[in-house]
Amino acid sequence: MEDDNAAGALDNIVTEFNTYEDFLDSQITSLDLYYLEDEELARQLVELGYRGSGEVLKREEFESRKAAAEASRLSKRSQQKTLASAGKELKDNFLKALAQREEANRSGKMTSIIFIRDRNSHGQEISGYIDYAHRLKTEEFEPYFYGKKRLLPRPTDLSFYNWETQVSTSNPSPNYQVIAENSSGLLFKNKRDRKILNVDPKVSPGDNSTRTPPIQTALYIQAVIYDHITRRKT
Repeated sequence: MEDDNAAGALDNIVTEFNTYEDFLDSQITSLDLYYLEDEELARQLVELGYRGSGEVLKREEFESRKAAAEASRLSKRSQQKTLASAGKELKDNFLKALAQREEANRSGKMTSIIFIRDRNSHGQEISGYIDYAHRLKTEEFEPYFYGKKRLLPRPTDLSFYNWETQVSTSNPSPNYQVIAENSSGLLFKNKRDRKILNVDPKVSPGDNSTRTPPIQTALYIQAVIYDHITRRKT
């Protein structure tokens, strides 16, 4: 615990001061300068631990931690830029809705389920429920946001139904367990907080869950999004 506190204090120093000289200067008192009459000498004494009231921090460690902090900052900035929807001019309401939820689904703050009903490449009507967070992690989404691909349910998604062939499938995902054989209709249990999400439009979707009204979109016959704010079970 003490080691963690010491490391935290050193990280705070690195964050607070832009250069090692700035850090050394912060440890020098006006009395030190009065007696020594040499700022450079005063800095050297602080570095050696003979002067100063705070942490003794060598130049190499300061610069090493500074470089690590900068690398971490750039990494976070890079991650923020990797949102597939970033910088795209989105005109369709459905794509705008996906973009609004992308960061939260990638970070785990939210797990959205998308219901889509439309026609596949064979002209057959299909519908299904998609785990948005899982799809974001398993495929490239930029083509969807560019409008080059349409997000359609697949037999590998949470739920899939082909209205012409009557092929029906359901599969668990990393975020949801499917409860298909139920008097209340199709239910999804969130694996993180064990809450039930009910997709029946006539009833409440459940705790920490919301259901959007059908989205006005030119891309699909019908599109609805269910959002679940994930909270760990305590």
